[in-house]
Amino acid sequence: MSSECLGKTSWPELVGIDGDYAVSVIERENTRVRAVVILSGSPVTGDFRCDRVWVRVDKEVDGIVVQTPTVG
Repeated sequence: MSSECLGKTSWPELVGIDGDYAVSVIERENTRVRAVVILSGSPVTGDFRCDRVWVRVDKEVDGIVVQTPTVG
C-alpha cells in the first residue's frame, strides 16, 4: 500500500537512532506525514494512512528506534 503514498515512505537508516530525532528527520524528509513515537509492542490502530509513521522505540534502551519506520 505504501506505493500509493507520495514522498519517502520508509526510513531503515533510522534504526538505532534516538526516537525524537528520528521524528524530526521523517517529518523533514516527507512533509506529508506526522511521525509518532510509540513503545515497541504497543497496540496500534489497524487502518493504513499515508500521513502517519509509527516510530517504534525500546523503553529499555532510552528511546532508541528498534524497527524501520514506515508510512502506515
